[in-house]
Amino acid sequence: MEDPTKQENKISILSEFWDFLKTRKKWWLGPIVFLLLMMGLLIVMTEGSAVAPFIYTLF
Repeated sequence: MEDPTKQENKISILSEFWDFLKTRKKWWLGPIVFLLLMMGLLIVMTEGSAVAPFIYTLF
């Protein structure tokens, strides 16, 4: 079973980041973080596939 405090920590990090963006008016950070997460997810998902050599040439 998953520890409920871990789930609360994940939600807490997201809510703190959202509050930071609203308070400091750093809206330009949102798309940057989103793109970094998507690129990381792409690398992790294609790690063991035949597409991996083509993905790594992009970076």
